[in-house]
Amino acid sequence: MAEETVKPKWDGKAAAKLTGATAEQVWPLLEDFCSFHKWLPSIDTCHQVEGVQGQPGLVRYCASTVPPSDSGNAATTLWCHEKLMAIDAAGRRLTYEVVDNNMGFKQYLSTIKVSPVEGDDKPSCEMEWSFVADPIEGWKFEDLLYYVESSLQAMAEKMVKAIQSTN
Repeated sequence: MAEETVKPKWDGKAAAKLTGATAEQVWPLLEDFCSFHKWLPSIDTCHQVEGVQGQPGLVRYCASTVPPSDSGNAATTLWCHEKLMAIDAAGRRLTYEVVDNNMGFKQYLSTIKVSPVEGDDKPSCEMEWSFVADPIEGWKFEDLLYYVESSLQAMAEKMVKAIQSTN
């Protein structure tokens, strides 16, 4: 009887400092679970599929269009359904998992939290995006980590700009 090899989970974390925005200003932007497309430049659409806004069990649909490649491939839509597993407004933290997708995720659980940064000259906070995932066929761990890090940086920049434009 052949023994099946169990691949270890991928466990990663990225952080971004948001200078010029407080945790109290950033949290409502994240708390709106179905507004991800406003903050993550690679997402074209994000909307509620089922459940109650702001409550665990809410499922959102996120999709991105990948333009045609130089080799003549047609444009493709990458999509996923993500389920809000937990939300803690006082702790400014939410956890979600990918429940269906066409991107190769088997299991993916992620937590995003916002924390105040004390002692800076300007109001500041930090966003942290952590994840645990099964390995993704055709990817390396570093690919997923790079995606999370670059996405978080882009989100942080967009959020700071949005907050500063309303002040």
